[in-house]
Amino acid sequence: MKLLYSPKSPYARKVRITAIEKGLADRIEIVGVDVLGKPDTVRGDNPLVKIPTLVLDDGASLFDSPVICEYLDTLAPSPRLVPDGAARFDVLKRQALADGVMDAAFNLVMERRRPATERSAEWTARWTGAIAGGLVALDGLVSDDAPFDLGWIAALSAGDYVEFRLADLGMADRTPRLAAWRARLAARPSVAASAPPRA
Repeated sequence: MKLLYSPKSPYARKVRITAIEKGLADRIEIVGVDVLGKPDTVRGDNPLVKIPTLVLDDGASLFDSPVICEYLDTLAPSPRLVPDGAARFDVLKRQALADGVMDAAFNLVMERRRPATERSAEWTARWTGAIAGGLVALDGLVSDDAPFDLGWIAALSAGDYVEFRLADLGMADRTPRLAAWRARLAARPSVAASAPPRA
C-alpha cells in the first residue's frame, strides 16, 4: 500500500498514527506530496485532489481519513480502534468532532494566508468559534483510562494541529485537561513518529 500525505496534515497524521497502532506501518509506503503546488501528483488517485489518499496494492484508492482509518482497522485484529455495538458511535462521534476542529482550523489557516484586505471577519469568527467549541467539548470528555481509539487519535491530531498552526488562539489554556493529556501522549511511539516538522 502507498499513503499519499503531507507531514503537516492533521488528517494524514491521524492515518499514520492508526497504521502504527495497528502494526501496519511496514506495509505502507509513505509518499509525501504537495497538493497545493503539484495537484497532479494526487489527482490520478483522488479526483478531489486531497490528502491523505491510500493507494491499495491492486491500484484502487481510498479517501478520506475516516474511510482510510476504518479500512486499516479491519486489517489486523487488535487493537480495535473502532469497536462494534453502541461504543462504535461514541468513537465515531468523537472522530467527527475532532475532524470538524481540523476542518475549521485548516480553513482559518488558509484564510489567514489571504491578503489582509480580502479576509472575512465573519468566517474567521465562525471558524474560531468552531475550533473553540470542538476542543472545549473534547476537553470535557478526556479520561486517562480511555482506550486510545480512533476518536482519541483524531482528538490528539486536532489539538496538536491547532497548537502547531494557531497557537495564538490560546486554546491550550482554555482546554487544560486536553492539553495535559496530549502532553502525556507525546512520547507514545505512534504520536512521536507522526509529529509534524516544526520548521
